[in-house]
Amino acid sequence: MPQIDVPLFGTLTLCLALVTAAYTFAVSVGAGRGRPHLLTAARYGAYATSAFVLLAVLLLAWAFQAHDFRIRYVARYSDRSMPLGYLIASLWGGQDGSLLWWTFLLGGYTTAVTRWMRGRVERLQPWVIATQMSVFLFFLVLMLFASNPFATGIGAAPIDGEGLNPLLQNYWMVIHPPSLYMGFVGWSVPFGFVVAALITGRLGDEWVKASRIWSLIPWTFLSIGLILGCVWSYEELGWGGYWAWDPVENASFMPWLVGTAYLHSAMVQERYALLRVWNVFLMCLTFFMTIFGTFLTRSGAIASVHAFSRSDIGQYFVWYMGFLIIVCAALIIWRLPKLKAEHKIQSLLSREFFFLLNNWVLLGMMIFVLIATTFPMISEALRGQTVTVGPPFYNEWMVPFGLVLLLLTGIGPLVSWRKATGRNLMRALMIPAILGLVVGGLHVIFGAGLGLPAYVPAEQLYDTIPGHILGFLRGVAPVVSTTLSTFVLSCILQEFVRGTRVRMRKGESAPKALLSLMSRARRRYGGYTVHIGIVIMYLGFTGAAWDQEYEAALRPGETMQVGDFQVRYDGPQTLQDPNKRMIFAFLTLLDSDGNELGTMAPAKFIYRTHPEMPTTEVYIRSNLFEDIYVIMSTVDPTSQRGTFRVVERPLVNWIWIGGLVLVFGALLAMWPTKKQVLARLAEEREHKRRAKAVGVGVALVLLLGSLLPASPGLAQAPPGSEHFSSSIVIRDPAERQLFSHLLCQCGDCERDPLNSCDCGWAQDKRSELRALLAANHTPEELEAQYRARFGAAAISVPSDSGFDRTIWAVPVGAIALAAVGLFWMGRRWRHRGEEPPPADKAPGSGRSDTHYDDKLEAELDKLEGDQ
Repeated sequence: MPQIDVPLFGTLTLCLALVTAAYTFAVSVGAGRGRPHLLTAARYGAYATSAFVLLAVLLLAWAFQAHDFRIRYVARYSDRSMPLGYLIASLWGGQDGSLLWWTFLLGGYTTAVTRWMRGRVERLQPWVIATQMSVFLFFLVLMLFASNPFATGIGAAPIDGEGLNPLLQNYWMVIHPPSLYMGFVGWSVPFGFVVAALITGRLGDEWVKASRIWSLIPWTFLSIGLILGCVWSYEELGWGGYWAWDPVENASFMPWLVGTAYLHSAMVQERYALLRVWNVFLMCLTFFMTIFGTFLTRSGAIASVHAFSRSDIGQYFVWYMGFLIIVCAALIIWRLPKLKAEHKIQSLLSREFFFLLNNWVLLGMMIFVLIATTFPMISEALRGQTVTVGPPFYNEWMVPFGLVLLLLTGIGPLVSWRKATGRNLMRALMIPAILGLVVGGLHVIFGAGLGLPAYVPAEQLYDTIPGHILGFLRGVAPVVSTTLSTFVLSCILQEFVRGTRVRMRKGESAPKALLSLMSRARRRYGGYTVHIGIVIMYLGFTGAAWDQEYEAALRPGETMQVGDFQVRYDGPQTLQDPNKRMIFAFLTLLDSDGNELGTMAPAKFIYRTHPEMPTTEVYIRSNLFEDIYVIMSTVDPTSQRGTFRVVERPLVNWIWIGGLVLVFGALLAMWPTKKQVLARLAEEREHKRRAKAVGVGVALVLLLGSLLPASPGLAQAPPGSEHFSSSIVIRDPAERQLFSHLLCQCGDCERDPLNSCDCGWAQDKRSELRALLAANHTPEELEAQYRARFGAAAISVPSDSGFDRTIWAVPVGAIALAAVGLFWMGRRWRHRGEEPPPADKAPGSGRSDTHYDDKLEAELDKLEGDQ
């Protein structure tokens, strides 16, 4: 039977998708402008566009399975030795395929929301579909004219491909990028609703309620993607951490921050029709940040271990982002009169205002991360000099911001809506505050004995007043974090107890009352559960303050001390499979009495297709309280001498536990009610026949794919070297601080800091710097000399002078502006609105808990009725 020309057929499929997207956009606009009979055509056009993109993805997947190396993308990101799982991951492992995958997920969301809108939001439907089609058009034009995943190479196809990046050959990478893409792409749906609301002028809470579930879905996937990215970094990159403020990490974190702000402020609009302009702005900004994040990752404008290579598609993104800014700004200005709120915030002491404070902090964090991430590009554009902004600078500011956000997480739900009194709020906060202070006091008294001191001296990046203040705040951050975490957790549990008590008044047992409570008010208690997960994650993040690192060079039989343990080096072993050569170092963990606790086997993997990129495979021995994180730096093939870095990381597993709780809470918040499930089942029966037809079509396409030729035999892996580099031994805190600021300049590695880079150049530079430190040179002097010799980009922290001082001034200026804004708003609202409700009837806390219970019961009944 004749073979399918996958490159030609794939490109043709993308062209057909472009045509159907343009047609659907046109008929959707027609339907929105008074021709409702065109809406059916728009729906079917959306389904057709999504189906063509699905077909393109299936074709590319078959090309990988059949090793069709005529296609440049297949040849670059796969080889014949790769297992099926990694061949599937190759679909999004490079730039061209990731754009196709982005568009495929957009098709999935478009199909889902188009089906969901049947019988709902009739006036918004055509404009939602038109907005989705406009996004389709951008990505289809981008693929066809700048980044075609089906483009073929010049000349004969190679016998074998180059293979997937070794760092991406990890099981977490099979699910981490799709989760992030689901989060990024999903924000296009609520963005479509807000654009539809602006065009039609229906700016009440209709679009907010319609987009509620479609905002929770991408937020949940984005959260999962960020957590999985932390796990991948922790297990695969081998540097000992889980978050490095890498530009690509930041590109995913920024839309999460803005989306989180929107989810909170949307509740205020639904309840009191407040913050209309603000919510429209936040939704437009969230979608814009997803496009901006995609631009950062794929334009090659930034250097990152996660980023794709430099390409020409950046200019397409720049034009599209400019288009988004103009359209969104024009629509908001046009509809500004209709966006005026029907009510106003009555008091600074109200839940609405605390939600607004929460928004300000989240948006401030996003702006800070945005400026710090793009500052190297700004510096290069304005003065032709590249600087580096590394983790020390981020941590200096984000730790205080994060603690403020944690405090607001606890206070916000306890403040009454509209207007509360200080006395009532103090009563509500009394028990959580006492518990928080008790736990903080216990931490101060007993923390040092447990290896968790309350105060951890933090490095001062610069000898200035702000530098001293920030250094002190980071020093006390551990005890502040444990205190606030206890306080917030107590606030949340207090709400669960009160709600359960309300249900028990109707004769239910405590477990049944709790389950009934969470079932009746899923959105509220799902949100509380998300907050519990975030508190648990904060405890895990706090554990990083007590990390202990140990490094040694050992011969077989020798041991090194690691806290209360000993680690004995038993020797190396080399294994091989068709894809890679694996060099393991076997170590035994011993307790203080010399008893064996287990075997540890860190490794280096040398891949057949990328022998120049050996990967570090760490060994992690975990329990609830700490991880023993083992990294093999070198193994000498002759003497079998190995160098090892061992890190004790307290509480790190609580990050993953908190992440699971967060995801559970998000699922609970958006889980449909019984009534919604029955309605959906009825709708599914109505469309059952069409679904069967689609399934038959997909099966036929899969059958055609099975006709593609099978792959030939595997090639033999080439020999490689077992001596990767020299050891990293950091002897004192002054060295650690200095080396963490200086970036490797060998030109071959990823410009890692000298405290983690293990190349030969970095080892020689560390020896040179140690000699200068021993000669009484200060770290500040050596850092200045390093900057003068290699340039500002060789330092991970911007200088506090000249143009670089701008990045330090931005957070200070933002804090000052926020303080002025609070003062102005306080004066404006001091005499506005109604008198506060009587103290004995104020929701949240009054003279009697019975009144609060009555209010809570009425509110739960209302929530059940709304569902």
